[in-house]
Amino acid sequence: MKKRHYLTMIAAVMLTGLSMAQAQNPECMTNLSIYVEHAKVKNYDAAYEPWKMVYETCPDINRANFLYGERILEHKIEKSSGAEKDGYIKDLLSLYDNSLKYFPTKYSKAGVAIDKALKMYEEKMASDEQLFDMMDKAFKEDRANFKNPRALYLYFSTLVDLHGAGKKDLQDVFDTYDDVTEKIEEENKEVTDALVKILEKEDAGTALTAKEKKAKSVYETNSESFGKVASSVDAKLGALADCDNLIPLYEKNYDAKKGDIKWVKSAVGRMFSKDCTDDPMFRKLFEAQLALDPSADAYMYGGVLKQKSGDMNGAIADFNKAVELESDNYKKSNILYKIATTVRRSSKSQARSYALKAIDANPANGKAYLLIANLYASSANDCGESAFEKRAIYWKAAEMARKAGRVDPALSGDANKAAASYDAKAPTKEMIFSSGMAGQTISFSCWVGGSVKVPNL
Repeated sequence: MKKRHYLTMIAAVMLTGLSMAQAQNPECMTNLSIYVEHAKVKNYDAAYEPWKMVYETCPDINRANFLYGERILEHKIEKSSGAEKDGYIKDLLSLYDNSLKYFPTKYSKAGVAIDKALKMYEEKMASDEQLFDMMDKAFKEDRANFKNPRALYLYFSTLVDLHGAGKKDLQDVFDTYDDVTEKIEEENKEVTDALVKILEKEDAGTALTAKEKKAKSVYETNSESFGKVASSVDAKLGALADCDNLIPLYEKNYDAKKGDIKWVKSAVGRMFSKDCTDDPMFRKLFEAQLALDPSADAYMYGGVLKQKSGDMNGAIADFNKAVELESDNYKKSNILYKIATTVRRSSKSQARSYALKAIDANPANGKAYLLIANLYASSANDCGESAFEKRAIYWKAAEMARKAGRVDPALSGDANKAAASYDAKAPTKEMIFSSGMAGQTISFSCWVGGSVKVPNL
């Protein structure tokens, strides 16, 4: 539940739209006013009895019964122990169920299941099987409302633990990993799309309204949360998804699954991301995907195989065909980024070109900015005549890294680390002073091009 931003509206809501229940039970109205006033100043002990009376007698009189009721019961749980604490926990779990019963348009199946699962996990009241089953059911029945980052991680984490205990198949782990990471990407895309619009206004020099500043902060925080949970999910998957595990699994299931396009595409994508493309199984899966669905992804993977065989012209042709076939800008951006990472070994300038196209397709593609930053940093010895000029490229790399974290706060951790690393390699204040270059502009004649301004001391 945890919808505290609604609480400031409670008083106003209380004064409007009296229901029949309200009119018939003035005692509920009186106690509603009493407990709300106590709860607003966090005097939850004083709020408990009048809240309990209203909740048990007139549960649907006002949504405050659930918004403040959660806070009141959480306080009671924190301050109690033993059987008394267990009773309050039971009451809270019941409250979550009743929130959906009495206010079905304000609460969701997934939201209630998440609240219950997280509380049961915190209180060590459920086994991994119980927690997974609760969240698996909620995810499959109400995926749209399964948005909580902690719950997404717990959902996947319990499954991995069950696999470790021999209770779930590795294929189940991979299937759920795909679902969870896709959901994280969807939620972060929604957040970063909204953030980019505000950043564009800010970059244009237009002052943000107070509402926009608050929204920007919320978007940044939410994106960071999804970034952290994405990293945690990847870490939890760990070595389970290395080539030594993937290849035998796909060989085992290939004959039974080769007609299942979802399975085939997932297998090809995972082998690509884990750099298992040299194994014959990758080509076998790729050819199955190409036969079932000659889509953008298929041509991108075909380009990888041609590149590995030395046919760079054929690879580029396939890469461009992949981009041409994809109509969704978000997916197109991801394909362009994958191509950029693939061609970086043979041509840094070509890699940057694809990365910039990825950014054009999706301005919130922070990974593309990070790739460009890395390309610049890896060219330090090739750009500039003097040691000072060569190290100056790191300022340009740091700038790109910071852009990555700005447009996609989900990457802010990696972006900040990269920027700090590049800044540390750039000319020091002592070097700037002794060179006499403070405030001057350094142009790069190498493939990087452009220029960078030396910081003033």
